[in-house]
Amino acid sequence: MKPAISLTGHQLKLIAITAMLIDHIAWAFVDTQSVLGQLLHAIGRITAPTMCFFIAQGYIHTRSFPRYLGRMGIFALISHIPYVLFSVGKVTFLPFSVMYTLGLGLLAVYSYDRIKNETRRWLAVLGLAFLSIYGDWGFLGVLFCVVFYIHRDSFRDQCVSIATFTMVTTASQIASYLGLGYTLKDALGNSLFQLGILLSLPLIYLYNGERGGTSRSRWLFYIFYPTHLFILGILRWM
Repeated sequence: MKPAISLTGHQLKLIAITAMLIDHIAWAFVDTQSVLGQLLHAIGRITAPTMCFFIAQGYIHTRSFPRYLGRMGIFALISHIPYVLFSVGKVTFLPFSVMYTLGLGLLAVYSYDRIKNETRRWLAVLGLAFLSIYGDWGFLGVLFCVVFYIHRDSFRDQCVSIATFTMVTTASQIASYLGLGYTLKDALGNSLFQLGILLSLPLIYLYNGERGGTSRSRWLFYIFYPTHLFILGILRWM
C-alpha cells in the first residue's frame, strides 16, 4: 500500500541537506555530551544514508556512469579544503570528505553490478570499503550504497540491512570507547546518537520515484556541501 503522503527526490534531498547543516552546526558549537548535542547529531544521521540511497538510485538511472563518477571526483576535490578547514581548522591531506566516500560507494555499486564472479565482486566491494576509512562516514557509507542497490526492489530488506549495520556499529563503538577507558556515560554520549541513522528509513519509504525540482536541482547538494563547510569552518576557528 502506498503512503498517504510522498516525497520527491528533490524534497528528500532538501531534508537531508537541512539535517546535515544541523549536524555540522552541532559539531562546531554544541557539546556532544549534552541533550541538545545528542538530539542534533541524531537528526544529522539522516543525511548519509539518504545520500547513499541516491547514489544507488543515481547509478540505476544514470545515462553515463563515467560522467557520474567524474562529477563525484571533481566535487570531492572541490570539497576537500572546505572539509578539512571545518574539521581540523587547517589545510591537511587527510581526512577526506563524504564526497570521497560517496564516490567510492558509487564504484562499489558498479563493481557489484558488473563483476560476475562472486568472490571477486565482494573483494572489490570490501577493498573500496577499506579505502573509505580515510573518508567521512568510512566503510558504512560504502556498504550503505551497496545495500540500497542490492535491495533496490525491497524496502523491507533495506530496513533490515541498514538497521543491522546501525545496531552492530553503535554497539561496537560503545564497546571500543569502554575498552579505551571511557566512562559508560561518555561512551554512550559519543555513540548513541548514531541510532539516528534509523530516522532516514521512514523518509526513504516516502520517496515516490520522481526527481522533482528543476533541471538545476541536482547541483544543490554538490554546491551547498563545500559552501556551508567553508562558512562554518571560518566561524568555528576564527
